[in-house]
Amino acid sequence: CINYANEKLQQQFNQHVFKLEQEEYVREQIEWEFINFYDNQPCINLIEAKLGILDLLDEECKMPRGSDQSWVEKLYCKCQKSEHFSKPRLSCTSF
Repeated sequence: CINYANEKLQQQFNQHVFKLEQEEYVREQIEWEFINFYDNQPCINLIEAKLGILDLLDEECKMPRGSDQSWVEKLYCKCQKSEHFSKPRLSCTSF
């Protein structure tokens, strides 16, 4: 949850400092050099999207015999397509 909060804060910062400011420069035709920055929205989507990390955790917590192992298996199944999610080679309970 700490990482998630940090990602959301970083996204807010990027939105206000980079995206909106640069859009305004374009609208006002101000000469400037475009600033490239990493957009962390794909990471946020992985965490908070439907059938994302938090959604699957919530679902697992509602199960009568929910477990860490079962949750991780669901993550492996549902999130493996994301380039921001990976399963460690030597562990079956980490991501």
